[in-house]
Amino acid sequence: MPVIKVLYVEDETFLGKIVKESLEMRGFDVLMEEDGAKVVQSYKQYKPDICVLDVMLPNKNGFDIAEEIREIDEDVPIIFLTAKVQTEDVVKGFKTGGNDYIRKPFSMEELIVRIENLLRIINNGNGAAEPVAETVKIGRYQYFTNRQVLTFGDEERKLSYRESELLKYLWQHRNKVIDRREILNLLWGNDSFFNSRNLDVYITKLRGYFKDDPSVEILTMKGIGYRFVLS
Repeated sequence: MPVIKVLYVEDETFLGKIVKESLEMRGFDVLMEEDGAKVVQSYKQYKPDICVLDVMLPNKNGFDIAEEIREIDEDVPIIFLTAKVQTEDVVKGFKTGGNDYIRKPFSMEELIVRIENLLRIINNGNGAAEPVAETVKIGRYQYFTNRQVLTFGDEERKLSYRESELLKYLWQHRNKVIDRREILNLLWGNDSFFNSRNLDVYITKLRGYFKDDPSVEILTMKGIGYRFVLS
């Protein structure tokens, strides 16, 4: 598997060094740049697989950098790091070419998961995942995707459309960490607080449906998302 090249832009030297070394320990190749005015030239020379841009930078901010990168490459994924929490700042980030954003302070686990998920989405063609068969065996359960039915022995449970779509998505990405916002944006259209609470309810329901087989688990990865684990 080729090494993933990350262009990481951060003007806080101490923080940047920690993040760079942590990513390199996980097998990433990282080029760190501190001066916003030098980033585009570094991008051209380095040709990264993904860009992680701090928004507040000396000489040129992350939004302006993203717009310039987009003139060179329309497809390279861009993640913004920002201490800003206003909705208009987040919207501006997406409008200038960003694919995702992470609010500071953040954990390395969250950053790595978002990098891996974003690259998976891009490489699979904007989120295309493996097709799901009409009948799927999940532990001791049978999941009939077209009928939206989950069976356990002689018991049969009819799933709602959203329950079925959520289960299908968890199955497609089984044994991997799934970004919570990825699910919300796909199934609900946005990651609002109301929709986020709805997702909590649906996850709880699915956990209840699989309670008779301990080999099937939906694990919560705090601050990140979920893992659908089949042991």
